[in-house]
Formats: sequence, structure tokens, C-alpha cells
Amino acid sequence: MKIIVDAMGGDHAPAVVIEGAIEGVKEYNCEIILVGDENKIKPLLSKNRYLGDKISICHTEEVIEMHESPATSVRRKRNSSIVVGMNLIKEGKGDAFFSAGNTGAVVCAATLGLGLLPGIERPGIAIVTPTLKGISLIVDVGANIDAKPMHLLQYGIMGSAYLESIFNRPNPIVGLLNVGEEETKGTDFVKESYELLSKSRLNFIGNIEGKALFSGKCDVVVCDGFVGNIALKVTEGTAEAIQVFLKRHLLKTGLLGKIGILLLKKTFIKFKKELDYAEYGGAPLLGVNGMVFIGHGRSNVRAIRNAIRAAIEEVKNQVNQKIVEAIKNK
Repeated sequence: MKIIVDAMGGDHAPAVVIEGAIEGVKEYNCEIILVGDENKIKPLLSKNRYLGDKISICHTEEVIEMHESPATSVRRKRNSSIVVGMNLIKEGKGDAFFSAGNTGAVVCAATLGLGLLPGIERPGIAIVTPTLKGISLIVDVGANIDAKPMHLLQYGIMGSAYLESIFNRPNPIVGLLNVGEEETKGTDFVKESYELLSKSRLNFIGNIEGKALFSGKCDVVVCDGFVGNIALKVTEGTAEAIQVFLKRHLLKTGLLGKIGILLLKKTFIKFKKELDYAEYGGAPLLGVNGMVFIGHGRSNVRAIRNAIRAAIEEVKNQVNQKIVEAIKNK
């Protein structure tokens, strides 16, 4: 198994990316090609005392920064770590690609460079989220902000195939994120999406509201990328704020509060871990003709390592083949 990793992508790249890659190689016994500036990568490999032969470097001189326009930068920076890494996948020199860099650029490079799977019109970014009953998948959280009803149907099909393949969850329950549960609620776009989903072979239960995202009511939540990305960011911000609020109020109670923090330390750690994006590492870009994972810009070493694990699992379970089969039978 060979994973292509964008060494220059992310807020803390290349240092944390290289550390995560080293941990991934050791833990999952895979090969990794680090794409990026070898003048920065080699010293960091030496600093981390990596002497193995499972990590190689593909030198590139350009980097697509977080603030750059995705489409423009992909066209102009052909020697960037994202574009070169995607070309390695296209040429069959790797099994999967991961980047914690510019999300739009990764989506654009994957769509243009790898193409889409048969029957898929737009790719969707899927994220795993914890619920009261386990986990669920939200698709799309940012790949396509100008979606059509057919795209949401395809998100439901791809998300279901992914959960069945990776999490062994048969016949996943699918819900449509909306402002109300009633069939008549929402914009014309959402209503048309509802109609398509209800006529499909999916296990569709109808609309769900934002408050039900973590209830475990459904296994796959579908929405357009604009709504999904806002939901994702609000969720992340709320989780971080709750931890700060809780600690702040406990400290205000004086000595008893401090004792409470010490007694609940393990509980706080478990709570934080359950909500931590680093546990899942990367979000699969479903629908492209290749295995592509996108990491959070703030990805730490654990997130990089776990993204490598997720990529390996997706390759082993042949997710794309199962998506193609599911689309044929929609």
C-alpha cells in the first residue's frame, strides 16, 4: 500500500505532516511518498531520526497557499505539491492521496486530474461525526456549494456505500438536512431533493433538523456544501466553546471546582477525544476516480497518522467500486 501525502499542506506543515507520516509508516506498515520541497523535508526526516526505506520524496517547488483561489492556483501552479501529488495517483504511482492544505484546490485538482466516477456529476466531502448512537456521515461539507437535487441523491448513495464498506453498516438510514421535518418545508431545491431521495432505493426517512445531527436518528445526512460547511464549523466551534465554558464555571466555584476538575479529568479527556476531528484524520472526497482524503488545516500529528489509516481502509475495502455499483442500481 502506497499513500501520497502532501507534505506542504496545512497550518503546521511540513513538520507535523512528516511526523504523522513517520508514525503512519511505523503503525500501518505502508509506504509513503511525501510531495513537497525536499530541502525542507529531508532535514525534518533526519531530525525525527527516520532511517527506514518506506518514505520517499517527490520534490516540488510550489505550494498552493490557503488563501489562494483554487481553480486559478491549480492551473497556474502545475508544480505544486497538490497538483503533482494528484498526478502521481493518476499515473498509478500511489493508492491514495492526502492533503491538509487548500480544500478547494484539492477538490479542483482531483476533479480535473482524476475525473469523476461513472454516474457521478459532482464530488462531495464526507465527514464522520459522533452521535448518541455511534457515528454518522455528513455529505457534503464543502466540495460543492452550488448543488442540484441530483447531486444530493448521489451524496446519499455514496455516503451509504461508504458506511456499508468502512463501518459494516447495512442499509444505512439517510436523512435530508432541512429547516423542518415536514415534507413541505424548505426551498424548492430542498423539496426537489426530497422527492428524488424518496423515490430512490435508499433507506430515506425524510427531513431532519440541525438539532438532530448528533441524535443518531440517521446514518447519512445529505446537504449542499454551503449548508454542510456551516454546520461543520458551527459544530467545531460549539464543541470547543463548551469545553472552555465548563472549565471556566468550575474554576469560578473555587477550591471545590478545582477538585471537581481533577476528579473529572479522565472524563474531560474522553469527551474531548470523542469530539476531536483528529480521531478520524481525514474526510474522503467521494465521487472522484481515485482515493482522495482532505484533512483539517489545523491537523496535528495524530490527525495525519489517522488520515493515513483511513486512506488505507478505503483502498482495502474498494469503496469506489462499491459506489459505482450503487449508482448503477439507484
